[in-house]
Amino acid sequence: MVLTAVVGINWGDEGKGRMVDLLSEEYDIVVRYQGGNNAGHTVVNERGKFIMNLLPSGILRPDKANVLGPGMVLDLEHLFKEVASFREKGVDISPRNLKISDRAAISMPYHKLLDELEEDRLGDKRFGSTRRGIAPAYSDKYMKKALRMGDLLEWDRLEEKVADIVEWKNLAVYRGYGHDPVSREKMLEWLATYGKPFIPYLIDTTEYLSAAADSGKAIMFEAQLGALRDIDFGIYPYTSSSSTIAAYAPIGAGIPAKKLDKIIGIMKAYSTCVGEGPFVCEFFGDQARALREAGGEYGAATGRPRRVGPFDAVASAYGVRVQGATELALTKLDVLAGMEKIPVCVAYEIDGGRTTEFPLTPALERAKPEYTYLDGFDGPISGCRRFEELPRAAREYVRYLEEAVGCRIAWVSVGAGRDEYIQMP
Repeated sequence: MVLTAVVGINWGDEGKGRMVDLLSEEYDIVVRYQGGNNAGHTVVNERGKFIMNLLPSGILRPDKANVLGPGMVLDLEHLFKEVASFREKGVDISPRNLKISDRAAISMPYHKLLDELEEDRLGDKRFGSTRRGIAPAYSDKYMKKALRMGDLLEWDRLEEKVADIVEWKNLAVYRGYGHDPVSREKMLEWLATYGKPFIPYLIDTTEYLSAAADSGKAIMFEAQLGALRDIDFGIYPYTSSSSTIAAYAPIGAGIPAKKLDKIIGIMKAYSTCVGEGPFVCEFFGDQARALREAGGEYGAATGRPRRVGPFDAVASAYGVRVQGATELALTKLDVLAGMEKIPVCVAYEIDGGRTTEFPLTPALERAKPEYTYLDGFDGPISGCRRFEELPRAAREYVRYLEEAVGCRIAWVSVGAGRDEYIQMP
């Protein structure tokens, strides 16, 4: 039995999907354990480019089982369309290789509506939500007013629940925001159209994954976003609404009594961030545009241009620590090829003082980066398959980051292709 979590070290968008796709060859089951369709994992293989917002990245390997755990919130319309789009590209998806927890919460259309209405009300003070209803869905879960996938199995009771919830929701939607009221009939129609087709996929993930682990199966837990978007340890309130931390993986999957054997942290060779909130090492203007275009830095879920900047060792060391990473994968090293000097943030200056500790959000908003500069290297490097084949300056950059964050780098991505990586000695 091997239980491994693959998690983000930074703000998300580190390249987790690509690494899960690569590493999943060694595992029997891939599990998404938190989040919804507010972020995406991108995988490029011989069949093209795939963006997964809800489906686990293991879905591209026909011999792997994939699980959506009880820690997730599921927009069923989005899942229905995502499955359809993958099938159009020749990916087989059935209850054989996709299993959905009967305890997972459903992200309803009124959650998306409330998300949009609140972001519009906040104006310049908005949190940078993807407007996909994630925060309202998790709010309902913890207020014990959510619908869960297992409710689809008892339609008569579900109708009664929907009626009660819609009445409650309209206190905010209609009386509060002044929007047209939510329709009970339309919500039931939506659930019938997009929910009932997934009834054959529903399982008790506690029973299924416990049995799999006890029989020696290798299980990979796939996180969405990164440590700095975690609801407890991230740049609150500019975070996601779920726990992106590796320690939550067994809980969000449905097997809270199990322990992880390995935690693989994914860390980009520079910094990127989608959404609002403090981002100390941000580039602007032509410098930002050049790095963004070189790295293709646009959100997989929303298409929004990512904020970009140099590697932040302060934030990354913190991410490694809270994730408990046992090893790292460094992605997109190839994007830095051609830079004469490569800046790395080694400390923050806050109110005249210097710190290497990652602070709370109010102090983070006042922080200024302190940089050191490493020699750049020429490319392309996508053909390198051994660490020794990299330019000397590229090797020194990798070793510098490894030392700065205090964790071994076990893989280095040198290109977007499935085989364009180096496994470190």
